[in-house]
Amino acid sequence: MSIALDSLRPERADPRGSIAIVGNAPGIGPVARTIDAAHQVVRFNNAPGFGGRTGSRVTHLALVNRGGQMREWLADPGFLDRPVVRQAEAFILPFPMLPAEANAPEPICWTREALALLRPLGKPVHLLPEALHDEARRRLARGTKDCPNPSTGFLVSLALLLDRPTDSGEVNIHGFGFAGWPGHPWAAERAWFAEAAAAGRLRLHPPEASDAS
Repeated sequence: MSIALDSLRPERADPRGSIAIVGNAPGIGPVARTIDAAHQVVRFNNAPGFGGRTGSRVTHLALVNRGGQMREWLADPGFLDRPVVRQAEAFILPFPMLPAEANAPEPICWTREALALLRPLGKPVHLLPEALHDEARRRLARGTKDCPNPSTGFLVSLALLLDRPTDSGEVNIHGFGFAGWPGHPWAAERAWFAEAAAAGRLRLHPPEASDAS
């Protein structure tokens, strides 16, 4: 399986350029200039800090396409006018589309609706395939007892790092607090990022302890 960086980049971006992946944990310091200097800037969902302390560039915006958050966005008539949505050059939907029969009686997958919502913007929308989810679960399995349920941040980071050339620019991870919904294997994800950092594949910038949850 190959999830090449080229498939998740605007056409004008350097496939070997630097990447800033910006999570939403509290405690990110004033790193706007550093983040905005990256060739690619990847953000998530409501992107707190965008336009302020975390910078004002976004090449990719990952939007969770299952569950209540997407349902709220679909009901928000001003969603497409949000600055982070308007300025994004491409979108990433981290979950593959469920078939209709698997999305009933209570819908959890809003992929069709999300694609229809974003279509008027005329920007690329990338769906991460089930093969990537399988690879993510395999990499996290040794640190979990049950079948792991990877977070969006982990899935997107793995997609960008898989098959990335060794002579590429830096990958900087900001605002990953490894905490939140209890169904994600946070300890295993933290260990994977720490291992990747030790191997020189990325630089991890933890949130400031005084503010992080």
